[in-house]
Amino acid sequence: MSSSNDPSQTIPAVDAMREDWAIVAPLMGGTAAMRNAAKALLPQYPAEEDDAYLSRLRLSTLLPAYAETVNSNTSRVFAEPLQIGDDVPPVVAELCEDVDLGGNNLNAWAVEYFRTALSYGLCHALIDYPQAGELQTAADEEAAGVRPYAVLIHPERVLGWRADGGRLLQVRFTESVEVPDGDFGVKVVEQVRVLEPGLWRTYRKQEGGSWMMHEEGSTSLSYIPWVTFYTGRTGMMTARPPLLELAYLNVKHWQSQSDQDNLLHVARVPLLFMFTDDEQFKLVISAGSATRMPKDGDAKYVEHTGAAITAGRESLQDLIEEMRMAGAKLLQKDKQQTKTAAQANEEAAQELSPLARMASQFADCIAQMLQIFADYRGLPEGGAVEMRGNFEQDFAPETTLPLLLNMASAGKLSDETLFAEMQRRSVISDEYNWQEEQGRLASQGPALGVI
Repeated sequence: MSSSNDPSQTIPAVDAMREDWAIVAPLMGGTAAMRNAAKALLPQYPAEEDDAYLSRLRLSTLLPAYAETVNSNTSRVFAEPLQIGDDVPPVVAELCEDVDLGGNNLNAWAVEYFRTALSYGLCHALIDYPQAGELQTAADEEAAGVRPYAVLIHPERVLGWRADGGRLLQVRFTESVEVPDGDFGVKVVEQVRVLEPGLWRTYRKQEGGSWMMHEEGSTSLSYIPWVTFYTGRTGMMTARPPLLELAYLNVKHWQSQSDQDNLLHVARVPLLFMFTDDEQFKLVISAGSATRMPKDGDAKYVEHTGAAITAGRESLQDLIEEMRMAGAKLLQKDKQQTKTAAQANEEAAQELSPLARMASQFADCIAQMLQIFADYRGLPEGGAVEMRGNFEQDFAPETTLPLLLNMASAGKLSDETLFAEMQRRSVISDEYNWQEEQGRLASQGPALGVI
């Protein structure tokens, strides 16, 4: 099979994105994944022995700044559960209760969809439909439990695509399937799935190494049921991770932390130097013996001054601050012109953070998924969803909360404003309001003093 007919080949656009993902994926995987990346992310010193390098690698630990920033921003987007609109048909809403046939509702499934896209720059969703087999009608399929469902397609699994004017004509990706192995076992088989409008095919590698078509079938749709969510779009099906600079800083911290730990290991062990011309002299060191030095001989321990250790520690602290700033950029609001005339009449511009815009675009992607569900069911509209995230720029509430309390105690902040700020940070439930709280405070009487 020529390379042009090999379904497992990757196109240049995928190869380019994988260069970024080679950094992002280990950071999301944690310390174990970073150690597995070995020399790709932790270079070996020119004069460093292999055993010494492996020892240093095994002792290196990751500060998970990238992964925690991704998780924190994802949590902000889903600060409140995804809200299904009233215009979503009941049939589609019912599908959302178990959207992936794995017991996950739409909100739970969507969290990983967003998190992966934020990590890698994009993520894909396939709305698949099991083969109906001998079933003839939609009623038969419904009775048998055959229904459309969502499949999360990790960007690293995508091999390539073809498009024309923004319309997908073909998508190829790898998938793992379990097949019976003997009487009781199972084995995992890797295969390539090819999607085209109204058609699908799967290919499996044969013993000789060539790929052969395994299965094929058709769908009832005239398009590929594929939805891509971008957080750092650069083109059709291409993107760069929006937090890539943070990823580079995190790798730098990983390398610098390894250097610092190695320096501490060396500095904690003082070196004993002997000054003598007696080549026959033998040194014996123990708690129960004394050493007799030759005439004019000398011995002393040489220890590290600690200056390099202090400099290394300060450098690591600077890197942490730089990572904090790089990770916070998704919450920094900027002016963006409104998109409709109606909005322009209300205000000339609106302030949105990049994360807030991502959440809005994510709601659009989920609506596209619902429309595919509706198309499979023969319905005209799939409806919409709403994201009610927390996009306020409060990076360290553990620091700002005591400050707000002190300002209120000093009379520099009103009780109502303090209440609102506490509510904004989710310290106080949104179910309460200040007017009702004032009534409760008045009815409970004066606070008791501390005895």
